[in-house]
Amino acid sequence: QGQLVESGGGLVQPGQSLRLSCVASVQRQSMAWYRQAPGKQREWVSSIIKGNITSYADSVKGRFTISKDNTKNTVYLQMNDLKSEDTAVYYCYGSGYGQQSLWGQGTQVTVSS
Repeated sequence: QGQLVESGGGLVQPGQSLRLSCVASVQRQSMAWYRQAPGKQREWVSSIIKGNITSYADSVKGRFTISKDNTKNTVYLQMNDLKSEDTAVYYCYGSGYGQQSLWGQGTQVTVSS
């Protein structure tokens, strides 16, 4: 059984940036970020798979960048030009064929003036 631990959330003003980190105790073939705003369902934000192939939700495309450092078993989400609608709890998710899926505990991102 593995564990994912997120960090890097906080309170920022619109237009500012944050970088989230997700440290994995075990490797997963695919890593992703999801978010859940108050009163809304959890939604997919971005994924990175083997070969460093990345994908993004339309709402964050061009503003967010997912990356990973395999030497540190860490996935990052660089979030630029943050908007109030980005306010949510951000969750890290790891999965893969034949691998147990893992969720992190979440980190709060609040964008407010």
